[in-house]
Formats: sequence, structure tokens, C-alpha cells
Amino acid sequence: MKTTIAPELITDPRAIAAEEVLRKCVHCGFCLATCPTYNLIGDEQDSPRGRIYLIKQVVEGHTPTETTRLHLDRCLTCRNCETTCPSGVQYGHLVDLGRALVEERVPRHGVDKLKRKVVLSLLPYSTRMAPLVKLGQAVRPVLPAKLASAVPMRQHVSPVPPNPGHHDRQMLVLDGCVQPSMAPATNASATRVLDAFGIGLTSAAQAGCCGAVHYHLNEQHDARAFMRRNIDAWWPSVEAGCEAIITTASGCGVMVKDYAQVLADDPLYAEKATRISELSKDIVEVLISVLQTQDLTRYHDNALAMGKVAFHAPCTLQHGQQLPLVTETLLGKFGFELTSVADPHICCGSAGTYSLFQPELSHKLRDNKVNALLAGQPDIIATANIGCQLHIQSGSGRRVLHWIELVDQLVTGTT
Repeated sequence: MKTTIAPELITDPRAIAAEEVLRKCVHCGFCLATCPTYNLIGDEQDSPRGRIYLIKQVVEGHTPTETTRLHLDRCLTCRNCETTCPSGVQYGHLVDLGRALVEERVPRHGVDKLKRKVVLSLLPYSTRMAPLVKLGQAVRPVLPAKLASAVPMRQHVSPVPPNPGHHDRQMLVLDGCVQPSMAPATNASATRVLDAFGIGLTSAAQAGCCGAVHYHLNEQHDARAFMRRNIDAWWPSVEAGCEAIITTASGCGVMVKDYAQVLADDPLYAEKATRISELSKDIVEVLISVLQTQDLTRYHDNALAMGKVAFHAPCTLQHGQQLPLVTETLLGKFGFELTSVADPHICCGSAGTYSLFQPELSHKLRDNKVNALLAGQPDIIATANIGCQLHIQSGSGRRVLHWIELVDQLVTGTT
């Protein structure tokens, strides 16, 4: 796609980077078939190809409007289109660049602006979220059903191994921002499972939000500050020989793996960011590597006895990190019976903060996903990302687990 950068943007690195991505698009339209918002709305401006044209117009100097911003806001950034695209268009990066360019020219006002400020001041900070979550859980029984469904169920967390440092193999895990208070069992399970297979897992106290919340809401300067803080927190362990930096939320995993690209122009952090991205692994990548030579048939009977499992593969896992079917394969090796889920490539509608800012579209996608997951009459619903976990749980009324919790129950007997 031929693009001519407008004179006023000719030195803007965002426009230059966008133009490089735009050139790869041959506007074939393959992306339309797999775009969740296009399939719901039917407007090409709410498809990847349509949004690419809108970003192209901005790069070429056309004045964006609130309508332009709306169509970009409606994008889930699920990156399903990247999996489909025969030309290798990095649409996820392009839409972030386009949003930043549009945001400067079409500032937000009123309730929309206030809502974003509230989300940005709370969600990425675990110390601010924890008391709010506890309060919500305390009053959950007396809340209206719709509001109660948005409050995460309280989790019982069993003790983790007391001395992970005794293992020869050492890895770090990102605690993140909302997961410690909303789903603390996830990282506890990851710690126990890896301990059972000879790997010590610890977290760095100063590490926090991966930066995704700010980055995807166009507060990219602040997002980079979160990234630098995490790099500083992890770096002593990296220098000491840490084998990997594990993420148990696939949404965080995509962001950490992108640190190298986001901080490529930072003279102080570019090299370190590249190393961090190289070390970043989703928990399933580590576990399937550890277990590739082991016979797991000893677990099959107990896995089958746990019941049928419907697994939702988050977009950030299968499209963002390009790890389709890896988790399903691993669960199958352990002997779990997985139900068939229609259209597993389609987003559940959570998409980070999307459910907060685009509730109508988000809930339609969630309801479609819940119906697909429940069609096989599973005993258990599992996923690999905190956002998807809470979103599907709110729409199904059923407890949703991270898949590592199932492996934990199977391997260590912890419930």
C-alpha cells in the first residue's frame, strides 16, 4: 500500500514506523473474516483493513475526527488478523501508532476522559486495587446480580514451597497488577508445579504492571516508565543467571516480549529490553519444554477423573505470542479430556480494558464465547489470562480457572 507521509509528520518516528507497516498491506481482505468487531457490526471501518485506511489517511495529513477515533477505539487489538494476514502486516503495532497520532489531534473530554483517568490511576497499581477487591468481595453477597458478577470470587491459596532458591534452575515470575488480588492462586500454582519439576520460581518485589494498560490507552510515556521499572527490578537476577522471566497472564506476556521494540530507541534501556524480551516466556512454554522427555501417562486416570475441560485460548496467547494449541497439547499430554469449542480463534471480548470502555460489544463477544465453551457440557472452564478468566466468569456464573491450577491439582494434589 503506497503511502506518502505528510510534511508535518515526516520526522515523526510514529508516522515513519506506521508507514513501514502500511506498505506491507495489499488490502486483500482476508482479515475481514476473522475480525470480531467487523463480524458483529458489519462496517468495514470496524475491520483491520478499514482501520488501516483510516491510519493511512492520518499519516498522509488528513485531519482525524471523533469518528476516526471511535473506529480505532473499537478495535480489540486481538491480533487475530495478524494470524490470518498472508503479508505479515504487524497490525497490533500499527493500531497503537495510529491511536497515538489520532489522540493528539482529537483529545478526549467529559466522562470519557474522566473514566480513563480513573482506570489509569487504579488498575495498574496492585496496592490500590487490593483493598478495593477485598471490599468488593466482602459486600458481594448483597450486591445486585449484575454488579456482583463483576467482582472476582475469593480464592483459597495453599502455601507455596518455602525455599525456591535451593533449586539449580531459577526463574522469575511477574506478579502483575490485578492478578495478585483477583487471582492469587495462579502464581501460587505455577510456583508449586515448577518446584515439583526442579525449578525455583520467585518474583522481584519492585516489579509491577507490565505497562500494557497505559500503553494501549495511549499513555505510552508512562507505559515506558513501568517497563523501565520492571527491567531495573529484574536486572540483578538476570545478571545472576536467571533462566527465564515467566508470565502467567498471556496479556502481560505479549507486552513484555514487546519491550525490545517499544524501547528500541532508548539509549539507556534498549539493550537491556532486548535481553528481557529474549528471556520472557509464557508459563506453558517453560512447562512443555521441561516435560518434553517425561512420560505423563501416570497422570491420565486422575486427569480424566477431574472431568471434562473447556479451554479458552486467549488472543494474547494464540495470536499475540503465536502459541496456538500449545496449552491444549500440554493438557492432553497430562490426560485431560478437552471439549470441542467452536471458533476458538475469536476473542472473548475482555481485551484488557476493552470491557470497561466498549461494554456492549464486549458483552456480545463474551456471551458468544460462553455459549461456545458450555456447548460441550464441561465440568471445568480454564484459560490462560486473568482478563479472560474474570470476563468469562462474569458472563457464565461459573468459576473459571487458570489451566496451571488444574496441573497443580494433578501434580501436587493441592486444591
